[in-house]
Amino acid sequence: MTAPELQTTRRCPYVPPQEQTRIRDTGSGIAQVTLPSGQVAWALSRLEHVRSMLTDARFSSDRRHPDFPRFTRERPTFDLFRRSMIQLDPPEHGPARRAVLGEFTVRRIAALRPRVQEIVDERIDAMLAGPRPVDLVQALSLPVPSLVICEQLGVPYADHDFFQSRSGSLLSRSLTAETKRTALKELRDYLADLIAAKAAAPAEDLLSRQLAQGNDPEDVLSLAFLLLVAGHETTANMISLGVVTLLGHPRELAALREDPSRTPLAVEELLRVYTIAEFANARVAVEDVEIGGVTIRAGEPVLALSNAANHDPAAFEDADEIRLDRGARNHVAFGFGIHQCLGQNLARMELQVVFDTLARRIPSLRLAAPAEELSYKDDVLIYGIHEVPVTWEGTA
Repeated sequence: MTAPELQTTRRCPYVPPQEQTRIRDTGSGIAQVTLPSGQVAWALSRLEHVRSMLTDARFSSDRRHPDFPRFTRERPTFDLFRRSMIQLDPPEHGPARRAVLGEFTVRRIAALRPRVQEIVDERIDAMLAGPRPVDLVQALSLPVPSLVICEQLGVPYADHDFFQSRSGSLLSRSLTAETKRTALKELRDYLADLIAAKAAAPAEDLLSRQLAQGNDPEDVLSLAFLLLVAGHETTANMISLGVVTLLGHPRELAALREDPSRTPLAVEELLRVYTIAEFANARVAVEDVEIGGVTIRAGEPVLALSNAANHDPAAFEDADEIRLDRGARNHVAFGFGIHQCLGQNLARMELQVVFDTLARRIPSLRLAAPAEELSYKDDVLIYGIHEVPVTWEGTA
């Protein structure tokens, strides 16, 4: 019997696709599905199974493996970059992650917070000084994480349109392999020139420090690509989706305004609910493994349905309800295990600063169009939203 096609389109932005929840709530919660590439893969949909798989060394993250899950029929080309840490298995993974881990410690992120606050205030100043309504995506959601990651890496922000358009092409499911390869090559050429310039004239930024530690420029190039693409798309979409949700929960938003110490709880809930990088936790089995009574054979692709797992009723009470005071951190929005997102502390901090500052500075902020008319992205690997028109009363 042919495995059913994997359903990826969300009929409602707050809950997983119906077919994914059916898999989760039926039998073992593990089923075979056909990916858009035509591959048949095992889909894990329950939180305990996903977390178990992500901590099991018998599942590989090597995207060059011929059986690694793919979402397009064209095989991706990886020859332009060396493998980055997210593509490495132990023992190679550990040294690659440790080389940059110090840049994302809780202490270093706390030191970045005042600058992030300045960036957010500057963008809100521009919103308040401009015409209304304003597109929150262009005015705030994209610029904030883009500015932050550019300053952290030492990338000129003036070039943000260039790398945003190229990274958007790479994340699209609908563009051709040729178009994606062109975008990839343009990004590589740009970053190679930037790293060469930093090698000649080091500055106070992450890439310069990586070079100063003696890391191979090709490895630094792969790291730069990973952080630049991952460092703004995900957070930008979480800002937009989070603001839409908060505006739809005015009582809870007022509570955050009165007590900002509640914001971290709200951030965790929003991360759980949206799981915007829902297919990031893909693997391929390199040995036979049994999970939940199902045997997955060596060489079989495996996909963690992270969105379904983050709405698992066995793990979260009233899992499809948005409870902004829930604060559960056992979700897998940032993955789990050795590949858990390196930048999660930075993302959490940016989201907290944005939500707190918007609530304080523009208390009358509201959507300028009905929420049901907002256009959500269905053709990209990172779930998000195209535009969020907002307005407010008074001068704020």
